[in-house]
Amino acid sequence: MKIINPANDQLLKELPEDDAAAVAAKVARARAAQPVWAATPLDERLAAITRFRDLLGARKEELALLLTREMGKPITQARNELAAMPGRLDFFLRETASVLGDDAVYREGDGAMPKLEEIIAHEPLGVVANVSAWNYPYFVGSNVFVPALLTGNAVLYKPSELTTLTGLRMVELLHEAGVPIDAVIAVVGGGATGAALIGAGVDGVFFTGSYATGKRIAAAVADRMIKVQLELGGKDPTYVCDDVDVRAAAESLADGAMYNAGQSCCSVERLYVHARIAPAFIDAFVATVGGFVVGDPEDPKTYIGPLARHDQLAVLEAQVADAIAKGGRVLCGGKRGARAGTFEPTVIVDARNDMRLMREESFGPIIGIATVDGDNEAVRLMNDTEYGLTAGVYAADRARAQAILRRVDAGSVYWNCCDRVSPRLPWTGRRHSGMGSTLSTHGIRTFLQPKAWHLRAP
Repeated sequence: MKIINPANDQLLKELPEDDAAAVAAKVARARAAQPVWAATPLDERLAAITRFRDLLGARKEELALLLTREMGKPITQARNELAAMPGRLDFFLRETASVLGDDAVYREGDGAMPKLEEIIAHEPLGVVANVSAWNYPYFVGSNVFVPALLTGNAVLYKPSELTTLTGLRMVELLHEAGVPIDAVIAVVGGGATGAALIGAGVDGVFFTGSYATGKRIAAAVADRMIKVQLELGGKDPTYVCDDVDVRAAAESLADGAMYNAGQSCCSVERLYVHARIAPAFIDAFVATVGGFVVGDPEDPKTYIGPLARHDQLAVLEAQVADAIAKGGRVLCGGKRGARAGTFEPTVIVDARNDMRLMREESFGPIIGIATVDGDNEAVRLMNDTEYGLTAGVYAADRARAQAILRRVDAGSVYWNCCDRVSPRLPWTGRRHSGMGSTLSTHGIRTFLQPKAWHLRAP
């Protein structure tokens, strides 16, 4: 497997891929190690992840540069991802003990030995497969492998083939921090390796990626009755009401659409703007986008670097062509950039929901803007999608915004903010955006299975 720098097409490294036999051997190692790791006192597991957190901070510059060279994320944004890691990990470190604790739900009789007691205990799933994503490898990977390890599971972690070197460094640092070699094992490869891992007798599959791949995974494991969690894509809409600070909303939403070159599951991908403010909003939005620097991702001034997947450039071109054919107007961008792998930040107005731009996940620096006459039309168009990941409203009136968002079918909703994830809140999708939750206490408990205890004294 060749690891290529998307900014200049230079070879970074070649790695052998794990075939089915190698994957099976790694699963067997994890299976043998898991009971020992689960029996390790929680304080020791917490201490290991604390050391991992500290190592990420100590190696931040080295790790950020590797991420930039491997996937093209601008160096400032790579540093931002690593800088946010301690807060995320601290949440898991702080909350895992309470989630793991037994729940005594019924007692009959008094004294030290009740006549009847009912208790819910929480046990690890066992050996879990974590097939992860490339766009935020530290966030997305640690959302799975950290709570999985803290709750006593062994983890087979397959980073995306686009960020394999970053994934390998994370596993090396986990080992350096004190997690046993066979409690977390890196699996290296592309789609065939991922398929071998999912079919290799694990107790749970946790996948982040596209709806198409997630659907295949769900079908592949359906007859095994194991835990499956799928974090998939989105076509995230935001409605801009007529009472907003137009410039502030435009600047916030331009960043929400274009940050990380739009390669975020929760990037703003559709905008619906009230007709009363649409001209002023569009002018402010285009002006903001025009200030974004497209350039060398290793330059701290660069805001938009190359797309991690160069084949996505053709997808964006096709969306632009389809939008133009259906009456859309390109106000800026609309084509590949001068630098390798880049796409110019693109704003298309007069967008309609029958355009590919407004229906298919873009995963690039492109946005469609539609004008609406009021709240009801905005809600109807926001819900006109197969996805249900995030949605937002920008409005001065909180009550109005909340009333709108209660009618929108999405796992996360935002008022006057966007492209934001909190460790304290569940990250969850509806319909084609997936099933299950990472983050929050829900994202810790997902790696546990309940055991019901019925205890009757003689």
